[in-house]
Amino acid sequence: MKVMIVEDEMLLAMELEHEVEAAGHEVTSTAMNRQQAREALNRQRPDFAFVDIHLQDGPTGVDVGRDLAASGIPYVFVSGNLKRIPDDFAGAIGAIEKPYTLNGMKNALEYISGVIAGNRGAEPPASLVLAADCDIVSPGRHG
Repeated sequence: MKVMIVEDEMLLAMELEHEVEAAGHEVTSTAMNRQQAREALNRQRPDFAFVDIHLQDGPTGVDVGRDLAASGIPYVFVSGNLKRIPDDFAGAIGAIEKPYTLNGMKNALEYISGVIAGNRGAEPPASLVLAADCDIVSPGRHG
């Protein structure tokens, strides 16, 4: 699975990149603000994205999420303040709250990659808060 990381805290982005790659996935790009995220999307379409809500240019992660959802790219928010997520989750599958444990992130990534691959029978891990009406779109399919 090709993964995009949108996170303005460099150490967290590097840690998440390590976790994604250790799980056998490829990080296609990292972005620290909305403009970088747009540029990354224009270069290469990911299968999935992790998106922080508060980025270098302010709370624009929700806007990045809406851009991803409009392109049919599934994503989750990774945030220290889940109360900032809109009620409709801006099209996100769900959210992972910071600080997260490495095991919690690993379990969430395993669940997400399985669901994107078509395995919808698994139970979501406790580390992943699912949006009430999430409909995960398979890569290559536009919803």
